[in-house]
Amino acid sequence: MMSNHSSATEFCLLGFPGSKDLHHILFATFFFFYSVTLMGNTVIIVIVCIDKRLQSPMYFFLGHLSALESLTTSIIIPVMLRGLLLPGMQTISLAGCVTQLFLYLAVGTTEFALLGAMAVDRYVAICKPLRYSIIMNSHTCMWVVIVSWVFGFLSEIWPVYATFQLTFCKSNVLDHFYCDRGQLLKLSCDDSLFTEFILFLMAIFIIIGSLVPTIASYTYIISTILKIPTASGRRKAFSTCASHFTFVVIGYGSCLFLYVKPNQTQAAEYNKIVSLLISVVTPFLNPFIFTLRNDKVKEALRDSVKHCYQLFKE
Repeated sequence: MMSNHSSATEFCLLGFPGSKDLHHILFATFFFFYSVTLMGNTVIIVIVCIDKRLQSPMYFFLGHLSALESLTTSIIIPVMLRGLLLPGMQTISLAGCVTQLFLYLAVGTTEFALLGAMAVDRYVAICKPLRYSIIMNSHTCMWVVIVSWVFGFLSEIWPVYATFQLTFCKSNVLDHFYCDRGQLLKLSCDDSLFTEFILFLMAIFIIIGSLVPTIASYTYIISTILKIPTASGRRKAFSTCASHFTFVVIGYGSCLFLYVKPNQTQAAEYNKIVSLLISVVTPFLNPFIFTLRNDKVKEALRDSVKHCYQLFKE
């Protein structure tokens, strides 16, 4: 704990409550999730890069989305796993806390920008198929990805800077498993109301701003699909965007609950549950969502497994 009128040079993460046995169970569970997440997303990145059937804008974006999901979980889970193994509270330096929060928010913002771009890509593919190759050419796709990454990292500089300009004199104990912004604001003895309001507006701009083109795109997509005369044609058209739509619902739903709130300092238990959904569950589900519902990816995976089997057999 800290004395008044001073600011933290390190923070203590409370992590998860419970007995040592419960912590070991949680460690095994989260380690399994983390391993599958890294392997699954890495497989997607590799097959998108090497399989010629997946050389299209949709899979180019999917490769970057998988990279972002791997980064999201790698920023959070290793620290969480360490805390579950060590007895008592886990300390993290001020620099480490700043770095973790910035990377987590920057990668998340980049992901939102990319999801919006992927929705527009699906709109052009289904609603403007004759012009698809012209509009979504390799030059356009490259710039979309570059702008998404640059926007994601630049847009989070001020929010993180403003958060750590506050004086943390109440305590240095964070009731969380990572450096959560809401819990950091709770420790401030400054008046953070204005900062919270600006952060709320920025969350609206980023999340809702990328959600608007997504909603607009799917409105046109559904309208176009319903006009297709045959049931098989409708199923085929919807299958090309079903994976992205599923991921959008999970990703946006959890982040809307966590970030688009005027009061950034909601209950720690609430924060932990939603943070687990964002940083553990969603990245874990990503490979399954984009492989089990995508025939081209499943076909590429089968061929890759057969090829690897033949190489080992020889």
